Amino acid sequence: MAEVVKMPKLGFDMAEGTLVRWVVKEGESIEQGQVLAEIETDKATVEVEASASGVVLKHTVPTGTSVPVGTPIAVIGEKGEAVDLDALQAEASPPTEGVEEAAPEAAQAMPVEKSGTQTGGEAYPGGVKASPVARRIADEEGVDLSRVQGSGPGGRIIKKDVEAAMKRGTGPTAPTASAPISAARETERIPISKLRSAIGKRMTRSKQELPHFYVTTEVDARPLIKARSEINAELPEEEKISVNDFIVKAAAMALREFPNLNASIDGDEIVRHGDINIGVAVAVDQGLLTIVARQADRKPLRMLSAETRTMAQRAREGKVRPDDVEGSTFTVSNLGMFDVDHFIAIINPPEAAILAIGSVREVPLLEDGALVTGKRMKVTLSADHRVTDGAEAARWLQVFKRYIEQPLLMLI
Repeated sequence: MAEVVKMPKLGFDMAEGTLVRWVVKEGESIEQGQVLAEIETDKATVEVEASASGVVLKHTVPTGTSVPVGTPIAVIGEKGEAVDLDALQAEASPPTEGVEEAAPEAAQAMPVEKSGTQTGGEAYPGGVKASPVARRIADEEGVDLSRVQGSGPGGRIIKKDVEAAMKRGTGPTAPTASAPISAARETERIPISKLRSAIGKRMTRSKQELPHFYVTTEVDARPLIKARSEINAELPEEEKISVNDFIVKAAAMALREFPNLNASIDGDEIVRHGDINIGVAVAVDQGLLTIVARQADRKPLRMLSAETRTMAQRAREGKVRPDDVEGSTFTVSNLGMFDVDHFIAIINPPEAAILAIGSVREVPLLEDGALVTGKRMKVTLSADHRVTDGAEAARWLQVFKRYIEQPLLMLI
């Protein structure tokens, strides 16, 4: 029987996606788990995998087209099998749960051109149609995308176009020794990117609808730093474990004892999730993307580190997989690498809590009457008061602190 592949829902507030490229053509064989197509969401370019093995009988969505979540995009079945497209379209009703009520109406109200640009909607950043990877490379190398010819679907600029432009020297004109230096920058108007817009809407909704409260503590980071150093001394460079890996593991193990913090609200019920899936905020072009460390409490630290590193790399390249970014039940946001002493994070709906991590700082301490040097790290838990309260949040932080200050407990 034919298997229908639908536009996946990647995230709490995703309403539609754009079909960027077909990896497997009609009539070609495909194995379950093999990449079928690439789609572009508000946040990234995502690889869609085949849910069954067989032959790609039909592409129901042309490249460069935006369609609502849940819309059939392809059919996989046995060679020669008849496909009733009308029946498939009729049975597909895009889900609306977790999406703003106006989103489906807006999607219907704004027709989409074959190039993928909405005729009445949001323009591409800077008015240039380019992939997230192409934009990142252009930003890093100073390439002017408005002067680059795109070779992707609908004239979309892709990675190889930017690399070719770099070889030709396409970019801002370098100042000569005699060129005058401008005294001030000109005022610019830059269109809000899809990712920045999505983050803004989601965080505004979170702050307006979720009764946040915050609890901060300080932990002794010396045992963690020592344990990390000793472990990494035995590992090759590409497998070394980060401080954040320990933090994710400690948060996951602490959540075992406090299921209210590994939960979400569903109508009049609190859903305590069976799996502990930690979202890890990763800085990407135009904003943040959250990747998901699944069953983080049960995986060995080394495996957890390797999986997180691989997903983070895909996120920075603008090409993630559906499982990379959906299904988190709790989030860790770490700004320690940016020399941030302390900050407060906004809860990522529909989760009930998020942990903000500051830098490990060297500070003077008084121990047994003697002045010594110590390492301290501030952490702040933001929690939803509909699900938990201050006392429970404080107890969770105590357990988290115990794991950080006794890291061997995470290795047992």
